Amino acid sequence: MMRRFLLGLTLAAGLPLAARALPPVPPAPPVTLTPDRPAAPAASAAAKPDARLERGRYLAIAADCMACHTAAGGKPYAGGYAIDSPLGTIYATNITPSKKGGIGHYTESDFARALRAGVRADGSHLYPAMPYTSYAMLTDADVGDLYYYFMQAVQPVDEPARQTALPFPFNVRLSMLGWNTLFLDNKRFVPDPAKSAQINRGAYLAEGLAHCSACHTPRNALMAEIGSQTLAGASLGSWHAPNITSDKVSGIGAWTDAEIAAYLKTGHVEGKGQAAGGMAEAIQNSLQFLRDDDVAAIVAYLRTVPAVRAPGQTKAAFSHGSAASEEPLLRGMASSTEHHSLNSGAVLFSGYCASCHSASGAGSTGQSYPALFNNTATGGATPANLVSAILFGVERKIEGEEHEAFMPRFDQRSYVQPLTDEQIASIANYVLKQYGNPDVSVTPAYVAQARSGGEKPLLARVQPFMLPGGIVGILLLIALFVWLRRRRQVKK
Repeated sequence: MMRRFLLGLTLAAGLPLAARALPPVPPAPPVTLTPDRPAAPAASAAAKPDARLERGRYLAIAADCMACHTAAGGKPYAGGYAIDSPLGTIYATNITPSKKGGIGHYTESDFARALRAGVRADGSHLYPAMPYTSYAMLTDADVGDLYYYFMQAVQPVDEPARQTALPFPFNVRLSMLGWNTLFLDNKRFVPDPAKSAQINRGAYLAEGLAHCSACHTPRNALMAEIGSQTLAGASLGSWHAPNITSDKVSGIGAWTDAEIAAYLKTGHVEGKGQAAGGMAEAIQNSLQFLRDDDVAAIVAYLRTVPAVRAPGQTKAAFSHGSAASEEPLLRGMASSTEHHSLNSGAVLFSGYCASCHSASGAGSTGQSYPALFNNTATGGATPANLVSAILFGVERKIEGEEHEAFMPRFDQRSYVQPLTDEQIASIANYVLKQYGNPDVSVTPAYVAQARSGGEKPLLARVQPFMLPGGIVGILLLIALFVWLRRRRQVKK
């Protein structure tokens, strides 16, 4: 159901990460859903099974279940997709109705408990890579429709998914009981009577089904969402999920309703940005298939999210840069037989980037290859999305569009030309100074860190010391106990 771990492991970034090629998601049905829709009587459900299946299918699309529970080249919902969390690799489970490999033995109550409380039918706890903290607000009716869809319409796959095996102490699933006690608000969605029906619907979609905060809200030391910073932007490994609050500088307050809606449906808004990483994936598998009225509801809700301004930011990310070319200055600078001529950011840009993004950085006609100025990836306060796009490439497919967005990756898996950390840093710095935010710079060390998955959170950094630290702590407690006992014996 989700690619993200506690870090917030669908991002409005500048350039996209290569999205996995998954089976096509069917278009959304023409049904009307409301957050407080009552459960259909059993007789009605039996009389109109197709209508209930369509509701469940639409909810599964809105919740983006396909993205995590279908591995590349695998069968729908059969699990096995590897989620590279900061604490280790988590493998998505098989949620087909197979009684052997999936959830076919789950009752609707079991399904609801796993979906909203993160507890499997056998009583073990799920990791919040499955966003049950967001799904907790789903109504009973919608949970019932989701269960009906998965049990009746999804093809069972008997092969169990690969098991997750995190390092100690994260492999102790019982520890999630304490985490849930601290951070899980297991309450259903209640419409705000002071808000319109459209805003309430948008809140239900954005906060619940689409679980936007899982990526866009920063995390505390225990990797729980910080409520006071809702949707204010967060790191996602090597990527950055930007601020999508109503702030006009740091957030999306300066975007029009039409621009936000177009971004959610296509992942592209000229002069603003293009979907990247997890957002490209979410748009490809989920958001593009939402009904227009639901997309409008999400937009209406985002307008109400309290503005959060990043400290020191005075200019919107999309407002940086303009067309400029140094191509004429590079001609004739090196002979045809010269070795090591790719020795500057300008030369590397000319060789690897200009053929698609043009020598002036203006992109291609129609912006299939986007402009590098007026682009949130190059104008942001962090170079994360620019560097990640160069490293990992771009791929985003929208139904009905003639061409899919594509950019080759240039990391060690590149089939074009692997680039070194130094080369990528040179290209990024050239692009930032020429077209983006000139106050941001990139070092080879930063690229190396992004290549390996980005900066590790505190929990991941201290993990190697937890076991020896625990052993030392136990030994100290034993020593203290022995010392106190001997002292009492002496006094006697």
